[in-house]
Amino acid sequence: MCTSPEQQTAGTSPPPVQGNNAPLAVDDNAAAQDDDADSAFGGDNVSDTTSMGSSILAYRQENGRTYHAYKDGVYVLPNDETENERLDLQHNLLLFTFDGNLHCAPADKPFNRVLDAGCGTGIWSIDYADEHPESQITGVDLSPIQPSFVPPNVNFYVDDLEDDWTFSSKFDFIFSRFMTGSIRNWSRYLKQCYDNLEPGGTLELMDIIYPLQSDDGTLKEQHPAYQWSVLLQEGFSGGGHPLNTALYYKDWLKDAGFVDIVEVKEKWPCSAWARDPKYKQIGMWAYENGVQALEPLSLAIFTRPREAGGLGWSIEELQLLLAGVRKDFKNLGIHMYWPIYSVYAKRPE
Repeated sequence: MCTSPEQQTAGTSPPPVQGNNAPLAVDDNAAAQDDDADSAFGGDNVSDTTSMGSSILAYRQENGRTYHAYKDGVYVLPNDETENERLDLQHNLLLFTFDGNLHCAPADKPFNRVLDAGCGTGIWSIDYADEHPESQITGVDLSPIQPSFVPPNVNFYVDDLEDDWTFSSKFDFIFSRFMTGSIRNWSRYLKQCYDNLEPGGTLELMDIIYPLQSDDGTLKEQHPAYQWSVLLQEGFSGGGHPLNTALYYKDWLKDAGFVDIVEVKEKWPCSAWARDPKYKQIGMWAYENGVQALEPLSLAIFTRPREAGGLGWSIEELQLLLAGVRKDFKNLGIHMYWPIYSVYAKRPE
């Protein structure tokens, strides 16, 4: 599973995925597209966890989107049905990126107790539970957006992962995906991961990195897509939640006491500009995910006042910028991509 050859152990299968950080070959036959039309997915996801009070179930509305009310402002993306559909699309995009594997960390024996830290819609927890009925999976998130009917070996809880962890037992595997932009105190978060792992247990951090990049210089500073991604990183960083934390996971894990640290790098082309069939397909999916993520990622950060952690833009200014970003996403002559990192490590025996 997404491992390097030196990390593969006897009995580990399927063969490892190496990742890819090399420049992607460009499909010279790809035609630029000028249509900047947006698309969005349009189910009744209600959590079944116990002790869920009205303050947790209440949602807050802003700019026509709903946001979690519990620990209001900690997570700046919406939690409405449109965003939940996008998160499920993103889950499947990650599965395709890593050749169908739910995680990159090798497992030479089954993980008995698994924590999905920041589980979102719960789709990863449910998929893992279906694949591993012998495991017990705990999913934790700020929003009660998980489905009611889940495998019997899954439990979901609403909580803030930056508060003290009070689990009754330790875990064999902690999976933490796309938490960049959500965690403020990473050293404390990683310490709590370490302290809540069994000796020999595994932690995996899987994340995206901003701003957007290109290897051939086709992404220019004047492109709205680049400007948007830089401003987004600026806004999140100003609120204490930078979007480039995956660049430092390897060092932070070492500082936290983890060993056997492995970093796997991948790329999401923003459209179907890559020659390789796999990355062309990833680009198609990443385009849909990216276009659908533009407003959820941007609304709160751009339009909230600076004293509230935003950039102080008007809705009209933001929509004008996003129109240019959508056009750039469809321009197959701009070979931009999001870096995707998976970094996993063990707590010493």
